[in-house]
Amino acid sequence: MGWPWPACLRWLRRAAADQIAYEIDTGRGPGAVSAETDVSLFARVYDRVRQDYVREVDDAVLVRAAVNGMHEAYPDPDAATDRELVEAAIQSMLQSLDPHSAYLDQAAYLATRQVTKGSFGGLGVEVTMNNGAVQVVSPLDDTPASRAGLVSGDLITHADGKSLEGLSLADSVFLLRGEPGSPITLTIAREGHTPFDVTVVREIIRVQTVRWREEGDVGYIRISGFSRNVSVELRDAIEALEVQIGPRLAGYVIDLRSNPGGLLDQSVEVSDLFLEEGLIVYTRGRNDSMDFFARRGDIADGKPMVILIDGGSASASEIVAGALQVQGRAVLVGTKSFGKGSVQTLFPMGEGDGLKLTVALYYTPSGRTVDGGIAPDLAVESDPDRDGDEQLERALETLLRLAGRGPKVGMAPANDNGAAAAGTAVAR
Repeated sequence: MGWPWPACLRWLRRAAADQIAYEIDTGRGPGAVSAETDVSLFARVYDRVRQDYVREVDDAVLVRAAVNGMHEAYPDPDAATDRELVEAAIQSMLQSLDPHSAYLDQAAYLATRQVTKGSFGGLGVEVTMNNGAVQVVSPLDDTPASRAGLVSGDLITHADGKSLEGLSLADSVFLLRGEPGSPITLTIAREGHTPFDVTVVREIIRVQTVRWREEGDVGYIRISGFSRNVSVELRDAIEALEVQIGPRLAGYVIDLRSNPGGLLDQSVEVSDLFLEEGLIVYTRGRNDSMDFFARRGDIADGKPMVILIDGGSASASEIVAGALQVQGRAVLVGTKSFGKGSVQTLFPMGEGDGLKLTVALYYTPSGRTVDGGIAPDLAVESDPDRDGDEQLERALETLLRLAGRGPKVGMAPANDNGAAAAGTAVAR
């Protein structure tokens, strides 16, 4: 049997219309159609989009995207349940909005909440959608994905031979996750390489988000994500380095490379630790606008700071880098960041499932979004054929120059273009 297009449109339009009518008649807001019916799920998601998505959307466009999604997922509608049809409609509708909005079933919703808490099962890789393909934003430190050699920009085309083409981001992530100890073979498309397979064994991912060590007279701090309590861990790292290095402490290098981001409030708190005053970031949504300002008190006592960024630095990482750069508190070294300037909120849908929806855009204190990425003050490419970490070396040099101490013994001096102030030099 083929798809009865007029009937499909009426079906979804009725769900949407019933939702709207219910709100008008009762004034009760979301939850119009009976929760016992599958179509009510579509109505609730549709209503949430109408109320809270970052910009106003055309109802007809939403419904048309939903119908097209059902048709593409199930050419024979009789072979699918109502629930399957509704979920296909929802995912297609959300994908028509942006790559980051998605419906999350019970497993995906739970996994997403676990990620923000800093412990979850899977591969340890942050992914996004890029023109319908699953793209690696960055692997998390010391996880199966990073040990397998996945890098920012990789496209994951298949999981155990199953194509990810046409799947939503949530469905793709669900396929990538699984029982700890279970293997999964990923097919990777990497620019300049023939597609190849890599087998990764899943683990319980417990992310140590903040690590630190001495680098001569410099305190080096690595932040791998912005899950809960990162600002507390960072404060502990600063205090520990002050004790370890003592009066010799010249300043700090904060490494945000391959940091995919996380919680907005943590990016604000981390930025606030180093600022005495001024705007950190502001968000603008359809319903809410928020401005975040620094409170007095710089935990680093004004010591110089350098922040390392690259193409895997996204979202919350870009908030921190952008705020400290614009406020003149830190120099950025590395390569242009990923460029994700939107804020997502998780909405529970009532049955253990949820909706991840883009509700706002964020802006740096200079008034620009980070779409397209934040450019470093000192551009330093990472040379895979060179021993050592050239970006870190240049960051340390820059920090010591800012502190007026010059390069340390045994460290290659920077050339004339390597000044720590904002510039355009590129080290290759």
